[in-house]
Amino acid sequence: MEGNKIKTEEKTDSQSHKFAVIGGGSWATAIVKMLSENLDLINWYIRDEQAVEHIKKEGHNPNYLSSVEFHTEELYLSSDINEIVEKSDVLIFVVPSAFLQTELDKIKIPLKDKVVFSAIKGIVPESYLLVGEHFNVNYDIPFENIGVITGPCHAEEVALERLSYLTIASADEAKAQLVADQLSSDNIKCNITEDVIGTEYAAVLKNIYAIAAGIAHGLGYGDNFQSVLMSNAIKEMKRFIKKRYKMKRNINDSAYLGDLLVTGYSVFSRNRLFGNMIGKGYTVRSAQLEMSMVAEGYYAAKSAYDINKKDDKKAKTPIINTVYKVLYLDKNPKKVFAKLADKLV
Repeated sequence: MEGNKIKTEEKTDSQSHKFAVIGGGSWATAIVKMLSENLDLINWYIRDEQAVEHIKKEGHNPNYLSSVEFHTEELYLSSDINEIVEKSDVLIFVVPSAFLQTELDKIKIPLKDKVVFSAIKGIVPESYLLVGEHFNVNYDIPFENIGVITGPCHAEEVALERLSYLTIASADEAKAQLVADQLSSDNIKCNITEDVIGTEYAAVLKNIYAIAAGIAHGLGYGDNFQSVLMSNAIKEMKRFIKKRYKMKRNINDSAYLGDLLVTGYSVFSRNRLFGNMIGKGYTVRSAQLEMSMVAEGYYAAKSAYDINKKDDKKAKTPIINTVYKVLYLDKNPKKVFAKLADKLV
């Protein structure tokens, strides 16, 4: 073991487990691609019936990562979420956090005996809980049956088969290994960790910081400011996560710092793109309408701000506060970022 990470080396026999992916977006499509390297059959729920039929006929998702070709005999596709859940014992949820409860409300089958992994980088707005916590509190799923899939990893680079890295978190090491084995390939390297809450919060917060980086770029701030912004962001992330769940962790590990950097700097980052549009003068609504994918950081900014505000001992979060003011209080980005710049060190 290295820190709180365990590098995956030995494969486990996982063909007996029936895996399902819940979601039809770019990250869901990338995860199906990864699983298809190791599994003979993947159950895949997509709510759009037309997309389901297109994939069955053409072998690729018409809306996301359309360059990725699938062998359709390896997929069991359905727009009926109950059918997919019933046929599977390992469920990987990959839908935007803002719409998760809408999908969960459709499920009539008990989830308490399923193994549930979240690849959702957000907080459930109805409960203000992390996705894993939401499943535990509201669906009676034991924590040892819950896990998280985080980066640093962009769906677009998975599609391009570029070397990428995942962090698989679970309180049960065997279950983390089970999922890691099925996602690993020559191009995908997986590490496992027991820091479920820390890695999940990191995946949420990095999207807020990516929006901040995008706003700064849109306003004309240069690389020098961006470097200071990111170095302050990782310290802010550490303070926030420590308040939520204190344990020994190295904030410089790839699940935290690495994921923050790729989301803050990459041209593939939808959150950075969203922030860049705001910095260039788009309203929040117009930026959302122009983007074809959800920027999770928009929802995360309010959730993280509210969670921290309610805490008796608040973490110092000037970057989260600044993004919140721009997105939800309609504050002038130029003015609030000028004030933020004076607080960074």
